[in-house]
Amino acid sequence: MIASLLVANRGEIACRVFRTCRELGIRTVAVHSDADDDALHTRVADAAVRLPGSAPADTYLRADLIVKAAVAAGADAVHPGYGFLSENAGFARAVLDAGLVWIGPPPEAIEAMASKTRAKALMGLPPLSADALTDADLPVLVKAAAGGGGRGMRVVRRTEDLHGALEAARTEAASAFGDGEVFVEPYVVDGRHVEVQILADAHGTVWTLGTRDCSLQRRHQKVIEEAPAPGLSDALTRELGALAVRAARAVDYVGAGTVEFLVADGRAHFLEMNTRLQVEHPVTEAVFGLDLVAEQIRVAEGHALAPEPPRARGHAVEARLYAEDPATGWTPQTGVLHRLAVPDAVRLDTGYADGDTIGVHYDPMLAKVVAHAPTRAEAVRTLAGALERAAIHGPVTNRDLLVRSLRHEEFTSARMNTGFYDRHLTSLTEPAPDPYAPLAAALAEAHGRSRFGGWRNLPSQPQIKRYALGGEEHEVRYHHTRDGLVADGVRVVHAGADLVVLEAEGVRRRFEVARYGDQVHVNATVLTALSRFPAPAADRAPGSLLAPMPGTVVKVAPGLITGSSVRTGEPLIWLEAMKMQHVIASPTTGTVTALQVTAGQQVEVGALLAVVDSNEP
Repeated sequence: MIASLLVANRGEIACRVFRTCRELGIRTVAVHSDADDDALHTRVADAAVRLPGSAPADTYLRADLIVKAAVAAGADAVHPGYGFLSENAGFARAVLDAGLVWIGPPPEAIEAMASKTRAKALMGLPPLSADALTDADLPVLVKAAAGGGGRGMRVVRRTEDLHGALEAARTEAASAFGDGEVFVEPYVVDGRHVEVQILADAHGTVWTLGTRDCSLQRRHQKVIEEAPAPGLSDALTRELGALAVRAARAVDYVGAGTVEFLVADGRAHFLEMNTRLQVEHPVTEAVFGLDLVAEQIRVAEGHALAPEPPRARGHAVEARLYAEDPATGWTPQTGVLHRLAVPDAVRLDTGYADGDTIGVHYDPMLAKVVAHAPTRAEAVRTLAGALERAAIHGPVTNRDLLVRSLRHEEFTSARMNTGFYDRHLTSLTEPAPDPYAPLAAALAEAHGRSRFGGWRNLPSQPQIKRYALGGEEHEVRYHHTRDGLVADGVRVVHAGADLVVLEAEGVRRRFEVARYGDQVHVNATVLTALSRFPAPAADRAPGSLLAPMPGTVVKVAPGLITGSSVRTGEPLIWLEAMKMQHVIASPTTGTVTALQVTAGQQVEVGALLAVVDSNEP
């Protein structure tokens, strides 16, 4: 029996595994980089071990340090989570060689399936040759052979873009997974991403735990997932299950895994097998009433599965909440997460607690929010409502995108595919601010002042507050009176520091207000309070290229120096933040008049990277 377990991971998945371990009476051990010294997963574990290293992003890829930590802490088992070393056969062997229990498939199965190129060969589906690619093969997808989560993936629609896509994918994959191998496969346009959850024991039983649909993806990263996949015929569902079992038995698989497919025109196209637990596993747990982490542990202890899995019940939908800003091209956001709370009707899996800081080194996912209900329509409605009502106080998130996606007619009618955001992202991210949010923010702030002589016997000028909202400036006017706060056209029913109730056109509405510095949260709306006396704008030369987020300069274009001639759209500087690369391109055709950074340099948001003087009329 396993008595103590180390999770070779961080954040949400580490906290998730620890939760099950506590329920099973298993002691827990966390590992952490210096950047994660006070992260939630280190605080909820029974013990924590520092992983030394100067590069926080790479620390969790050091198999030798993690095995050493497990031995030092007295752990007798290691769970890899997902990402990092979870599909690294060498790490699995190192764990086993140290006399520890590995909570995962045999190293031989990982070697066979964790590399997508070897998995395709095993299934009789060799990848395309990058050297022999022609226009007739387009579009294609450049893809990391290891890992997942959208890292190391690029769509190529022109042959002249292939070299750059291969280089960028290799760099990103090496940073995220410690393996820079990539391959090329046909890009199936507007298919559905469907996967099958499997669970196998060492006694020959293989369960298929239904299907999941993960078609809503942005930048090849899953955003919303659900189980079961809606609208599949019984015949196709059986075929997907049979292919998943075939893949598992081909490599004598043991443990939890996922077999992924693209479904188009009623046909299933094998993508890969992930030899680990998936981020979206909670929807399967909800539908089948299982704890997949507990089942992984039982299988690793040698227990046999029942001959058949439990029956599926109802429908579950999961949304991934990311700290990212659509107004800046979905750049990852950092800062203090002051509050994260969701209604009791949904499940919240997160690696953050109120007051934690979201840093620059790791994935920007804050949480997974999951709803389960008897029907798909009820689960979707519950999840959308819970996200809308959630208190998410801190950096900008994709919350609005999630709510609007869940309520989009194409999604509610289950007609979505992987092209959903290509078609609808612009409309789904158009600013739609609550017109009463600025007034509620102003009245909440005025609440304190109104108790200390803010009103006047004689008529006076209105109080004025200014807020930035939805890319625009909003001005609010109100009066202090003997009877309280008054705003033209709106009846102020109640004005408190954290709750404002307004009535307009006979409809009464409640606004919960929280302020942190200049950031004001009014229900689901985020505003920035503006000073009455705006500071003068920073003196920046025309053509200045500023860092859109804090991160590391991983590359400067070869040969780029002050005086270089550049063209509009030419890549100049590559930034990496939260395991994703962002290319800074020249905004104009002209001359580089300043180059302020070098490869390896850390920069803060807004830092001057370079200046390009335009030659264009």
